[in-house]
Amino acid sequence: MLTSFGKVLIGGVRRYSAMAADRRLIFRQLFEPVSCTYTYLLADAETKEAVLIDPVLETANRDAKLVKDLGLKMVYAANTHCHADHITGTGVLKKLLPGCKSVISKDSGAVADIHIQEGDLIKFGKYSLEARATPGHTDGCLTYVLNDKSLAFTGDALLIRGCGRTDFQQGCPNTLYHSVHSKIFSLPDSCHLYPAHDYTGQTVTTVEEEKRLNPRLTKSEAEFVKIMNNLNLPRPKQIDVAVPANLKCGIQDD
Repeated sequence: MLTSFGKVLIGGVRRYSAMAADRRLIFRQLFEPVSCTYTYLLADAETKEAVLIDPVLETANRDAKLVKDLGLKMVYAANTHCHADHITGTGVLKKLLPGCKSVISKDSGAVADIHIQEGDLIKFGKYSLEARATPGHTDGCLTYVLNDKSLAFTGDALLIRGCGRTDFQQGCPNTLYHSVHSKIFSLPDSCHLYPAHDYTGQTVTTVEEEKRLNPRLTKSEAEFVKIMNNLNLPRPKQIDVAVPANLKCGIQDD
C-alpha cells in the first residue's frame, strides 16, 4: 500500500520555489496559466524519489524536463481529485517518465494505477504524504499532508481565502464545511497550505490565516451553505472534455 520564497519567470510561465527548513526536501511550485492550476513537485534530495501533485496536460513536458534536469526519479503522479477545469497530465507523464505511477482517490471513480483513501501514505524516500479525505467539492477530494505536518496540499477543498465550488460533481456545501474544519483546520496553525488553484496571484497560505481570514469558512455552517448555494458561477469551460479524460487518467480518445 502507498502506505525566503522566490519567483522566477521561465518561458512565460511562473515557477515558484520554496526552501523548506529541511533542506533534504526538494520542493517546487509550478503554474499553468490557462486554468490557474498549481502543480507541486516534492522529492527526497538523497534518494531522488519524487512525487508530482496535480500535473496538467499542457505543462507535462515542462514538468518532465524539470524532473530530469534535477536528476530525480518520478515514482508517483497524484491528483487531489478528478478535475473539471483541466485535463490531468498523469497519463502523459507515465510515458515521459517510465516507472511513474498514477494515484487518485478510490472514491473519485477515475482510472489510476493506485487508488488510495483516508490514512494511506504516498512514500518517497524518507518522506511521505498522508491522504486525508476532504470531500464536498467532489466525492473523491483528498488533501495531502507532509509527514511533519509543515505542508499540506488542499486541492480545491480549500483555496486561499476561498474554497472549491459545490454546485456540480457530487458537490455538497455541508460536506465541504465539515471536511475543511475537521481535516484541514485541525492541522497546526503554522502549517503552510498549497491549493490546486489561485486566481489572484497568491501562492501559499497557512492554517492560522484561513481560520481567521477566509471569508466563507469563518462563517457558521448555515451561513456557509447559503453563500455556496448563491455563487451563480459559470460552468467550467473545459468540463465536458476534462472530466471524461480525467476519469481515464487524462488519456484522450484518438
